[in-house]
This record gives sequence, C-alpha cells and structure tokens, in this order.
Amino acid sequence: MCGIVGYIGNKEAKDVILDGLKRLEYRGYDSAGMSLFNTRYQIYDVYKDQGRVDRLAQSVENSPHSNIGIGHTRWATHGKVNKANAHPHYSRSRRFIIVHNGVIENYQQLKEQYLQGVKFESDTDTEVIAQLIETFAGTLNVENAILTTLRLLRGSYALLILDQNNPDQFFAAKYKSPLLLGRGKEGITVASDLMALIGYSEEYLPLEDKTFVVASRDHIQLYDINHAPLQAKFSVIDMSNDDVEKGTYAHFMLKEIHEQPSVVRRIVSNYFDNGKSRIDAKILNDIKSSDRIYILAAGTSMHAGLIGKNLFEKLAGIPVEVHIASEFAYQKPLLSKKPFFILVSQSGETADLRACLVNIKEMNYPILTVTNVPTSTLAREATYFLELYAGPEIAVASTKAYVAQVGVLALLAYELSSKDFDIRDELTKVALSIENFLSCQNILDVTRYLLTHRNCFFIGRGLDYYTGLEAALKLKEISYIQTEGFAAGELKHGTIALIEEGTPVIALISDPKISHNTRSNLNEVIARGARTIKIVTSEVAEPGDEVIVDSVHPLLTPMVMVVPTQLLSYYAALERSFDIDKPRNLAKSVTVE
Repeated sequence: MCGIVGYIGNKEAKDVILDGLKRLEYRGYDSAGMSLFNTRYQIYDVYKDQGRVDRLAQSVENSPHSNIGIGHTRWATHGKVNKANAHPHYSRSRRFIIVHNGVIENYQQLKEQYLQGVKFESDTDTEVIAQLIETFAGTLNVENAILTTLRLLRGSYALLILDQNNPDQFFAAKYKSPLLLGRGKEGITVASDLMALIGYSEEYLPLEDKTFVVASRDHIQLYDINHAPLQAKFSVIDMSNDDVEKGTYAHFMLKEIHEQPSVVRRIVSNYFDNGKSRIDAKILNDIKSSDRIYILAAGTSMHAGLIGKNLFEKLAGIPVEVHIASEFAYQKPLLSKKPFFILVSQSGETADLRACLVNIKEMNYPILTVTNVPTSTLAREATYFLELYAGPEIAVASTKAYVAQVGVLALLAYELSSKDFDIRDELTKVALSIENFLSCQNILDVTRYLLTHRNCFFIGRGLDYYTGLEAALKLKEISYIQTEGFAAGELKHGTIALIEEGTPVIALISDPKISHNTRSNLNEVIARGARTIKIVTSEVAEPGDEVIVDSVHPLLTPMVMVVPTQLLSYYAALERSFDIDKPRNLAKSVTVE
C-alpha cells in the first residue's frame, strides 16, 4: 500500500522521484522519504520524516545534484507513524539503504536467527531486510547477498536497494507487491504504479514474482531468484501527463465523478466492434458450462459485485454468490460442482483477492479478473481478464471505477442472456443521464445539514439497497460521518432504534414496483424526528423529492443513482474541510492482507 519510485539516468533524480511520489501519494501518506547520491561526499544521503510528500520536498530542496535515488511514501503496517519508521531504512553500517512495500511475515524469526545483537533503529519489518543484506554481504558479493536475503523472506515485497559501494546502480526485487520498470531516453525509472512512469519512460515492464533487477544508467538486467538471467519484454506507455493531473478541478475525486459519462461511452466503444461483442467467446463458454458464479471482491468492488449478482441472475439465469475476499481466502464456503470465479478489483493488486486467486488456481477452476489495470498481478495471473477502461483513478475513494465495474459486469451478463434489449443503446442513455445530472446538480444545498451530525443512514430496497451500501461507504470514507446503508424493510427490525431528532436519512427510490414501500419506510423515520433526502428517478418522482435523475433501464439504474451520492459525499467532506483525495488511514491500493 506504499508508493515506491526509483530513478537512474540523466535527469535530476529528486525531481523525478518527487513527481512520482506525489502521483503515488494515494497509496500512503503517513510519512515520506528519499535517498540521493551526494557527489560531493560520495555517499548516499537519506531525507525522511512523517507527513506528506510536500514536506519531503522542502527537506530535499537544497540537496546536491544527483542522477540516482529512491523514494517512498508510507502507509504504516509495522510501527507507529514517525520519522524513525519512515523509509528509507539503513543497514547498521549505513552501507545498504532500502525502501519496501509489503509485509514480511517472518521478520521476528529472522531477527532471532540471524541478527542477534544487531541494534535496530525502527520498529519496522523492513529494516530486517537491510540488516540481513549487510550480514550476508560480509561473505558474498552484493547480488548474492540480496538474493540470499530474498530467499529467506516470507510474505510480500517490492524492494529498491542502494549500495554505498555501487553508486552507479540500484537493485530491485518483487514478490506479490506490484513493481514496474520504465525505460526511456533519459534513464531508468522503477515504481509501484504506472502513473509514476508517465513522462519519464516510453516503455514499461511489469515485473513477475521473484524477479531480481540490477539497473544502471543505460542497462537493465533481470534475474530469477536463483540468479538465472531472464528476458525482458517491454510495452509502450500509452498515457500522457493529462491523464494523471487534475486540470481545472479542485480535487481528483470531483474530476473522476465528472469523467463517468466518458467512461461509460469508452466501455461501449471498446467492447463492441460494428455491433459485435469483443468479449472472448471462451469466457462466455466457460461461464455457460458452469453451474454457479462466485464473485469475490472487497469494499467498493464488492458493492459492484452485488449489482453484478442481480445482473447475472436476472439476465442470464445463472445463480451467483458474492463473497468478501478476505473472508473467502481463509473461510472457503462449500462450492458447487462447476464454479466460475469473477474477481473484481480497481487496482488488480488487492492482496486479499490475490490470496483467493492462489487458492482457486490450485483447485483448477476458471478465473476472470475485472480490473482497471491490465498490467496488474490479478489481470496477468487469472485465466481471463476484462478491462474497465476507466483511466487512472487517483482519489482514494473510488467513483468512476465503480460505475465502470457495474458497466462491464452488465455487458458480460448481457452477452450470456437472450439479448431482449440493446445494451449499447441503454448504456449510452446511462452516460447521457449522468451527464444531464452533473450539468444541473443541486446536491450542495441538501448536504449542509449533514455537517452537524455524527451519523447518517441510507435506505433502499432491491438494487437501491446495494447502491445505499456503496453510498454509505463513500460518505464515511471521506467525511468521517458514521454512515450505514440498510435495506429499508429492515428498519423496523431494530435499526429504527437509532433514529432520533434530526438524524439524516437518505432514501434511494428507483423501482416503481416497490417505490411506495420505501416511501412508507421513510414516513416511519420522519415520524421519529429524522431529516430526510430523497434521491429518485424521474419515473417515480413525486412533488417534494429533492434529487431527481433521469430514468434508464431498470437493471442499469445503479450506475446513475450512485452519482448523486458521490457528490453528496464530496460536498460533505468539502464543507467539513477534510482532505478529500487522501482520507485519513486509507490507501488506494490495498496490497497487504
């Protein structure tokens, strides 16, 4: 969940690293650090402290010119948030300097077995790696010292390593945690996300697990963990700086909310060619020959999975189970005889899903990954892969990726159905509906009274209930208001006890068949003092409804209904003066279990 950037080449290393770390700060922002080679004294200096990358930028402002360095922005897993635990970490003689993303599960055992008497400066698992490398470097050359250390590690790692005795090289290694190499005319860049490579590299290479890298200014050599050489096949980077900048928007989250109509249109464009679906027939055949679909996901992606369940069952008549990935990984339910698995992840690096994938592959069941990142681990290791085409999503709170996930799952379900409607036309209407709402939304005015309350509820039935779960997550993520989503019919079975004078309750109403039921539930909370907001489709709108969106195909309604809730969350956080793109304690890509 941390951000890593390294560089060697002709440019000023600190500029490349700082720019990359700012782009990756969504991966962690408890502390930040950097190591640069000081040509005057012929040593690597380390700069680090708790706080954001902007603070690090001040620390290195007057650092000597350097063409090589590594940097890190941290989301804490081991040890408190402080300067001592910030990366980079030294080995005991200061010879080796490392940054690390991941978790070393056996670090305590390694301490006891190999590092008795070594004084540690931090509480991290990472420092153990640096100390081990130095221990083995007493009798081995640097490459073998690193590889010997790697073979002892249990857990996950993306590592960048500097050696004071080798100022013209850096070393990298990867297992489970993401790491990519970038190659360009001005040097070599390595980072935990493609976004940090944009503008500095023309080509990139996602590293496979247990890969070891030796990088110099104009050369990269890859090895496996046994030091056998590997071949590198780079791909062209097809993104520009415009894709990773806010433009005229105040926050990335607001930009990404407004990009949703174009995302929906991009999905249609990429998955159809002259009216014919581009979804691989092998995927469809494998699903058709299965007896049950299992959707595994976490957080926002799980809420998209719940919508997907409804789509597959209503359109294709296939039974579906949705499971939280972290639970499925270690509490596997009784499976059907011929299961098909769909893993849904924005980043494609979600550690809980990776644990599921490993288990499922051992059972030889087919796996489809639906993700936004085609270079990701989950995309590469699954049997099949479908891309979201949402473009880079930088705000920690996911918006456009969620809408894209629902859209792609809808396309997949449609291709398995009798095709009683034209989904291209219906998704085009979804894009237009979102566009219309964003051009005339009035969410800010109905949001203000939420600010005085510490709790809030979303209620809905059917698909609106699932949308309410996602809406609640978004509001709590960035405004820190305790928010829950409830099935409206369950209120009287206990939840209504939480309603008191002034409690905000937002009702989601889109289904004409059960609209009156939800309105009846809303009257129950109004009678107990709740203040309410109604988000409805034009088909079911009544006088006094505060927020109205255009009606679309009933099964695609969640893609539109969620947009007002995203803006509600955004403005609630804005009015409370919170950091919208980087909410406390959260990171975008959850690469540790």
